[in-house]
Amino acid sequence: MRIEPKVYIVGAGPGDPDLITVKGLNILRQADVVLYTDSLVSEELIARAGEHAEVLQSSGMDLEQMVERMVEAVRAGKSVARVHTGDPSVYGAILEQLVLLKQQDVAYEIIPGVSSVFASAAALGAELTVPDLTQTVILTRAEGRTPVPEREKLRDLASHHCTVALFLSATLAKKVVKEFLAAGWSEDTPVAVVQRATWPDQKIVRTTLSNLDNDLREAGIRMHAMILAGWALDPSIVDRDEHRSKLYDKSFTHGYRKGVPSHE
Repeated sequence: MRIEPKVYIVGAGPGDPDLITVKGLNILRQADVVLYTDSLVSEELIARAGEHAEVLQSSGMDLEQMVERMVEAVRAGKSVARVHTGDPSVYGAILEQLVLLKQQDVAYEIIPGVSSVFASAAALGAELTVPDLTQTVILTRAEGRTPVPEREKLRDLASHHCTVALFLSATLAKKVVKEFLAAGWSEDTPVAVVQRATWPDQKIVRTTLSNLDNDLREAGIRMHAMILAGWALDPSIVDRDEHRSKLYDKSFTHGYRKGVPSHE
């Protein structure tokens, strides 16, 4: 079935071409025009576009040029796959595109993708929400050239002492450490950094808060990296029979299972 002539904002996933959703891949294969972020999206994935498709790289275009090409295609009765890295709803810079598409009365649909934060957790073999440690994950970034809202300063967010995932922050590691320590985090808090998660050259650094800046510098990591901080990242958790959830406890009753009374 031919897809509609509109713009599909497709999340390509973090890097591994197999981590696109089934729906996203179907759209990529059927779209008449494929516009992708060539510096971040796998060429192997884009090679799966249909032979009929016009494939365009976005790196040489500004916002207005990208939107103009998409609008022209849709008005000519064509479908457009605008392919973004990860999940487009998180630091995807899609709002500015959607605003212009709305102004031109061009229909669009967003297709979610696998975010780098979850690809990084998978690469680490980690669960980000561990019973008795934390049930909350904060997705944010350190304040650099682009400011953050006053109530979203890293020090304030870190005061919750939950798992924190930092996008776009590898070059600001020294500042990150300062803000976490000011929020009362201990210097030995586990931190894990995944650069280019799921790509063939993926790199993982496990460290602590106090050693973060130095270890990133030694590893040469300054971009395309996810920083995950908090005690849920403690690698020794998998070696201990602790922090079990109630969900699979034999005495825990839920809608699909009656609990068995514990005799302990």
